[in-house]
Amino acid sequence: MVKMDIKLKKYFQSIQIHSKGKYIKTYIFLVVLRVCLVFLPQFGYIHPDEFFQSVEVPTGEEFQLEHTRTWEFNNTMPIRSIVVPYIIYKIPLNLYRLLAMYVRYFIGWDIRTPYMVFIVPRLVMCLISFVNDWSLYETCLEYGLRYDIRLLALASSFVTIVFATRTFSNSIEMALCSLLLYVVANCMVHTNSVIFQREFLDEKYKASKTPVERVKIHKMRSHLPPHTVSKCYIVSTIFVIGLFNRPTFLFFGTPIVFFWMVRGLGTKTISFLDFNYRFFSLLGCGIPVVILFIVVDSMYYGFLTLSDIEYLEFGMNNFVVTPLNFIRYNIDPANTAGHGVHPRYLHLLVNIPLLFNALGVIAIFSAVHMIFRFSQNHYRHLPRAQSVVALMNAAIFVPAAILSLINHQEPRFLLPITFPVIILHAPKLITGFCATNPFDENNRIGHVIYRHLLCTKASADRLLKCWYAVNIVLAAFFGIIHQGGVIQLTQYFQPPNAFSIRPDLSPNVFLITSHLYNIPTAYLFQPSTKTLLINPDNGQKYTRKKQFFLYEYGGLPMDELQQKVKLLLDVNEMRLHHDKRNYKLYLAIPSSLTEDLSIALFRSNHTMVKYQRIKMFYPHLSMEAFPNFFLRHLTEIRTDVFDLDQKCDFYDNRKEIEPYSLNAALRRFSAIVHNFGLVLYRVEVRRKNTFSE
Repeated sequence: MVKMDIKLKKYFQSIQIHSKGKYIKTYIFLVVLRVCLVFLPQFGYIHPDEFFQSVEVPTGEEFQLEHTRTWEFNNTMPIRSIVVPYIIYKIPLNLYRLLAMYVRYFIGWDIRTPYMVFIVPRLVMCLISFVNDWSLYETCLEYGLRYDIRLLALASSFVTIVFATRTFSNSIEMALCSLLLYVVANCMVHTNSVIFQREFLDEKYKASKTPVERVKIHKMRSHLPPHTVSKCYIVSTIFVIGLFNRPTFLFFGTPIVFFWMVRGLGTKTISFLDFNYRFFSLLGCGIPVVILFIVVDSMYYGFLTLSDIEYLEFGMNNFVVTPLNFIRYNIDPANTAGHGVHPRYLHLLVNIPLLFNALGVIAIFSAVHMIFRFSQNHYRHLPRAQSVVALMNAAIFVPAAILSLINHQEPRFLLPITFPVIILHAPKLITGFCATNPFDENNRIGHVIYRHLLCTKASADRLLKCWYAVNIVLAAFFGIIHQGGVIQLTQYFQPPNAFSIRPDLSPNVFLITSHLYNIPTAYLFQPSTKTLLINPDNGQKYTRKKQFFLYEYGGLPMDELQQKVKLLLDVNEMRLHHDKRNYKLYLAIPSSLTEDLSIALFRSNHTMVKYQRIKMFYPHLSMEAFPNFFLRHLTEIRTDVFDLDQKCDFYDNRKEIEPYSLNAALRRFSAIVHNFGLVLYRVEVRRKNTFSE
């Protein structure tokens, strides 16, 4: 078996010479594009966890800003380790703040801007994403595989361009999984090489006839490099970091580590004793890292203090194990159901094809084909149990199958399987799904399927074009369009001098949102109301009063939303009358709901409420308020009920235009464009002097 792997490696290396570097220029262009899209930046908002499970807390604490500490970071039962977010986000932000301080002192430039605070974490994630590229390249070199098409597929995937450069814990999990796969694959090659040389020398030793020859062979055997526990500390450290970053790494890392433990098992020199030795070596190397994470988390969440350590006054209750809390929470189906219930087949039949489009479909068909061959006892057509193909297949379908047992499933949960999917199936983008016919000669139906449904080499160009097209569309959707107005909305409300320490005398601001994802509070750059400050003019200590109030109502119906707006408006009018407290009230909704809100306002008969459109943010698409392209959505809310009849007809203007004229087509196009926006309204009480005419 080992000899076969060595021969295959040499064979692939000979093939690689003729095809090396064909797509490297395109890959370099995509790498530059990946970095440029970080600096533009992309305003697409994929999921609230992009901020609230990662960068929200470190940013707020580093710059003393108001921020949202979600329930995952509570002090009673925290389920998120703080170590990885602090290393990846807080340390770079701290270095950036120190750099800005020195630049301002020596040069006079203030480079500490909200834009840079937003970009720095994504730039760090972009650099981390290249761990996937490096691991893929090195693995291809180890096994003599063609790396150019694989690097091209990885760099052109929207998973890499969008998801891998965002501040998801899943993106870190993806990089760690790719690195672990490379390390284990490298150890497998090293072990196979050493075992091959060892068995060869053993045969020579037995065949030797003179003592001198035996001594020479024995010296050669003694100089063979160790391999039994090679890179044990690296494997265990990656596994522990991945486990504390996101405990689902247990599902992704366990099958990979298992291949590290069984490599070479069954040969003459490796026995089950080596398997046990490797297992306990991993435990021993991982314990110090586990202790470090537990101690840091316990101190951060207040379970353990320095005085407790100094006087050795601590017990089991002074320590918190965040992965254990994570598992305890998610093992209850009722808890996961609170985040959304999905069918069990969603990962395999929807999420994998969504993330990897053509390659995802190919991966699923390949797995079905292997199961079919196994059921037909065609074992010689299956990958060898300890081969890199078996390793990559296990890294794909073992975690996907386990995660399918959980009733809450999202595509980003499967980001770590990107590396094995690419390394196994990326060449099929240029060779086709099957380079040779997998069906028997007598199977006519199989021949028809192969010729028309499976991608042969002749139609591989279309498969590559399909790969490009789908990834461009999904990159534009998730990276730019989806909830794209939310981050732009935060930039609108950022103070002119976001990092000023002087008291702000501006009026209170109230923002109501509906049918939007949660706004990352730290990026509003509102100074923290819990930080003690000193006025540089008189040395007086003070804390800021809260001046920005956010009310997020999710998918509230427009009639109920109008009642919430009216209630908050009445409360602030009372404060204005009694305490002279000025205020500004804003409402942000997708532009596709403008007409619904107009109708709700007409029904409520609130004639004294005035809506004034302040800003439109493009592009923006809320799946919770998907546009209706058959209606003419306005961006202005009609609040002057004296101009409306009792029928509330908003469509009379269409009768004035010819239905098939150029003007009608332009209006239809304008209506469609206005559907993809986020509109911000200023809500006021209509005073006597504000009535027109």
